[in-house]
Amino acid sequence: MERHNLTHISGFYLMHFSEDPDLQPLLFGLFLSMYLVTVFGNLLIIRAVSYESHLHTPMYFFLSNLSFTDICLSSSTIPKMIVDILNHSRVISYVECLTQMSLFVLFGCMDNMLLTVMAYDRFVAICHPLHYAVIMNPHRCVLLVLLLVFVSILESQVHNLVALQVSCFKDVEIASFFCDPSQLLNLSCSDTLLKNIVTYMVGILFGFFPMSGIIFSYYKIVSAFLKISSSGGRYKAFSTCGSHLSVVCLFYGTSLGTYLGSSTSCMPIKGMVASLMYTLVTPMLNPFIYSLRNKDISSTMKRLHLWKT
Repeated sequence: MERHNLTHISGFYLMHFSEDPDLQPLLFGLFLSMYLVTVFGNLLIIRAVSYESHLHTPMYFFLSNLSFTDICLSSSTIPKMIVDILNHSRVISYVECLTQMSLFVLFGCMDNMLLTVMAYDRFVAICHPLHYAVIMNPHRCVLLVLLLVFVSILESQVHNLVALQVSCFKDVEIASFFCDPSQLLNLSCSDTLLKNIVTYMVGILFGFFPMSGIIFSYYKIVSAFLKISSSGGRYKAFSTCGSHLSVVCLFYGTSLGTYLGSSTSCMPIKGMVASLMYTLVTPMLNPFIYSLRNKDISSTMKRLHLWKT
């Protein structure tokens, strides 16, 4: 395979889901519709939380931040793909590729860590209800979000620094519809030791530890459920974290499918479908999960609709 020196690379070529001209209008309409639903659905969650005063609690504060992050995560990849389908283009410049990769890593990390913090919030609310107001006070909640932003920026810059060290690429074809960091770094023809170290460190710090925290939180929550004698009390306790648990399963199921599926499959299209689930389908479904399974959110949205009409 021909090697390309960085000084001779002006851009990369992204993959499309189909090169059939007859399918392009269908794909354009499908992805544009899904993206608009994602944006407006998550904006409704943010609007509902800010509109209703009784939703000004830590749980809904983190939820509104999760909705904002979902919008940004989808916006970092999907609009570029939609425009490329419309213009029949596959080219992305080197600078645009690094920028897109940084934004994707930034908001993907924030999504991941927000879900972990939300699990901790539910753990405190159910297992330590008398101390909840003290532990999850507004000042601490804001500090937690600022810490998540700082750590996410740090992770995205680490990926950027590793990518900037690459001076030679084996190919300019990226086997994805966006500049996926794993796919981009796989094109490096230089020593892969640094790339592997960063990959495993990021996987441990932002994959293993957050998942362990979520599992531990729900282990304690389930233990607390079993101590509740009445079925009504169990249902009330579970209803406060059922939506979050559904989103956690959807998020980690699709994200693990992205990396496990793309690494074990020889067909790039399967990895692209897994990436689409992670970057678009999951953020699109989150508002539906929270509005359907959460009475506070659904009732607030109904009042907003009545108020507008």
